[in-house]
Amino acid sequence: MTTFRAFRIHNDDQGYRAGIQVMDTESLTPGEVLVKVAYSSVNYKDALAGSGKGRILRRYPLNGGIDVAGRVVASTDPKFKEGDAVLCTGSGLSETRDGGYAEYARLDARWTIPLPDGLDLRESMILGTAGFTAALALLHMQDNGQTPALGPIAVTGASGGVGQLAIDIFSRAGYEVHAISGKADHFDHLKSLGAAECIDRHALAFSGKPMDSARFGGALDNVGGAMLAGLLPLIAPYGNLALCGNAGGIAFDSTVMPFIIRGVNLLGVASAGTARPMRERVWRHLATDCKPRHLARIATREAALDELPGVFERMLAGDSFGRTLVRVGGD
Repeated sequence: MTTFRAFRIHNDDQGYRAGIQVMDTESLTPGEVLVKVAYSSVNYKDALAGSGKGRILRRYPLNGGIDVAGRVVASTDPKFKEGDAVLCTGSGLSETRDGGYAEYARLDARWTIPLPDGLDLRESMILGTAGFTAALALLHMQDNGQTPALGPIAVTGASGGVGQLAIDIFSRAGYEVHAISGKADHFDHLKSLGAAECIDRHALAFSGKPMDSARFGGALDNVGGAMLAGLLPLIAPYGNLALCGNAGGIAFDSTVMPFIIRGVNLLGVASAGTARPMRERVWRHLATDCKPRHLARIATREAALDELPGVFERMLAGDSFGRTLVRVGGD
C-alpha cells in the first residue's frame, strides 16, 4: 500500500468540495492496472466537475481528471507489465472511477492503451481527450465520404483545446481550415497552426434561411446551439458536420432541408465511450499521420495539482486558451 496526493471531489453532508488530500492505493476504485501518473490535462468537463458547476461525477468521492498517462507499477492483466507506458482517456475516469488528478491511478485494462510509438507521455496528454476527439471526428467524417475536394472545414470554438488541435490535425490531412472564434486577438496564432482563414464569431451573421449558399465542405462544431443551427444550411452537398460540444447550448432549431436536399450528415462525436478497436485506431493515427505539428505551441499552460482550482475558474470564465497540461509526476 502506497500513500499519495490526489485532487479529490466530494459531495456529502458537508456539501460539494474538492481539493488536495492524501489517500492510499488500496482506496482507489478497482482495476487491473496500477499506474504511477506522469501527466493529465484539463478539459471543460474537468472544470465543471472540479468546481461543482456541473454534475459530471456519478458517484462520490472520486479523484478528478478524465485523462491520464503514466507507467505501470503493477498489473493483474498479462497484457501489461511493470514499466509499460500507458494512457487512458474518458472511459469512466472522474465519472464512475478515480481519474488522473492523482499520483497513482488504478485503470480498467479494457480501456488502457499502450503508449503508441511516435508519442511520449507528455505529448499524449497535450492531446488527451481534446486531441482524441478532434482525430475521432476527422476519421468519422472521412469514413462518411469527407474529402478536401468538398470544400473548407469550419472549426468552431477554434481557440479552445479541441479547436486548436483540430486546426492542426485537419490541415495536416490536407483540408483547408476556416477557424471560427470570438477571440480575434488569437487569429495570428490560429493561422500559425494551419488555419487558412479566421472568422470572428461576433461578426458571423446567419441568414436564418432553411438553406443558404454552400460555404463549407464540412465542419467540426464545439459549440452547438445557435452556431450549429447556423452552420447546417451552409454545408455543401454530402458534407459532414461533426458535433462534439455544447458550450452554446444543448438545443438548436433547424429544418430537414439540408439533410434531404443536400444530403448533409450530422455526426455525433462521443469520445468518452468509444469502443476499444476505434480507440486504438485513433491513437495509432495520432502517433503518426494525424499527429499535430505544433503540440508545443498548443500547450499554452502547465499546472500542478495544487493550481487546478484557478485553472478551472479561468476556463469556466472563458479565459482559457489552448491546452493546459497537468504535470503530476513527469516522466
